[in-house]
Amino acid sequence: MTTFPAGTFTPAPGRGSLGRMLRTHARVEASLTLRHGEQILLTLLIPLALLIGLSLLNILPAAQLGSTSKVDWMTPRVLAVAVMSSAFTGQAIALGFDRRYGVLKRLSATALPRWLLVAGRVAAALVVVALQSVIIGAVALLLGWSPSAAGLASAVVLLVVGTLAFGALGVLLGGALRAEAVLALANVVWFVLLLAGGILLAPSTMPAGIGTVVSLLPSGALAEGLRAALVDGTFAWGPLGVLVVWAVAAGAVASRTTRLT
Repeated sequence: MTTFPAGTFTPAPGRGSLGRMLRTHARVEASLTLRHGEQILLTLLIPLALLIGLSLLNILPAAQLGSTSKVDWMTPRVLAVAVMSSAFTGQAIALGFDRRYGVLKRLSATALPRWLLVAGRVAAALVVVALQSVIIGAVALLLGWSPSAAGLASAVVLLVVGTLAFGALGVLLGGALRAEAVLALANVVWFVLLLAGGILLAPSTMPAGIGTVVSLLPSGALAEGLRAALVDGTFAWGPLGVLVVWAVAAGAVASRTTRLT
């Protein structure tokens, strides 16, 4: 009996490699985000409006700025807003409506494991955040931004870990509630964290107890870590640790609680 070596005939049945599935899933999710007008408004236009408006207008209190220029003070915080917008709010809403329209149910019939569904969405958020950072950084430079060169590598690390933390939180929210509830709650949380989560108001300017709590939120930790990196040129280990804890805890819970319908 004549036999043929493996791979002679194509297609070869069987599951693809996990790495290839992850890359494909992340590419599809990133392209869907970038083609969606409302997502672009949330992830890019609003952060740019905050950056330009608060850098040019005399709105920020002088006591909070200290000797730092407005654009130098705002840029790290706008980067934190961008991460929160794309990785948390955008991912949560997209996942909630994907569940509503049966997208996840159909994906579950493929070889994609549940953890890879989470990882693919977070990887897509990393791609979007990278594009956001380049555009926001370019606009900030035009406005006179002068980041500390010593802190650029630290800022990249914080952006990656912050995206993982907010992405896991977005999947946790979008994978557990109904789409309508996710839409309302994700936007409410975004506004609350923007106004009182350590982004527009630094934790150091708040009362001691409140400031400590805010610094333990992912928004406060990311904003303060990026400020330390891009303004002071130092690596903030405390904020990084806070973000790692949020990323691990939310990712573990999300991988178990994400529902398909």
